[in-house]
Amino acid sequence: MPQHEPADPLHDLRDRLRETHEAAQRLAGHAEDASAAGRTQAGVPPAGWATAQERATLRDELEEVAALLRALRQLVPPDLQAQLTEVLRQVLLLLRAVLDWWVQRLEPPTPGDGAVPIRAARRDEGGGQDIPIA
Repeated sequence: MPQHEPADPLHDLRDRLRETHEAAQRLAGHAEDASAAGRTQAGVPPAGWATAQERATLRDELEEVAALLRALRQLVPPDLQAQLTEVLRQVLLLLRAVLDWWVQRLEPPTPGDGAVPIRAARRDEGGGQDIPIA
């Protein structure tokens, strides 16, 4: 009668680990395939922010707003239209002036405009001292 050798627990463990590893690889492959298919089916645009349907919806909404503005414009008498146009022109000129002022403040001062940089003013007043680094 042949004698049965006891089962090696490490051999069984290795087999189970190998099977688990193969199953995990299959699941990862299926998940990757499903993800890729989902991206192509969802139609992720190259820009990454708007699909063709979203762009069409936004275009339709913009056309509706434009049609509403045209209808409102037809309801306003011509002399009031001229007054509103002038007010809008003045508001845009004011906005332009504010933006110009803001940009001018952001730019560094030029030497000829009389402005003194803060660091130079402090150094001239004797408020700071250079410390040599050895």
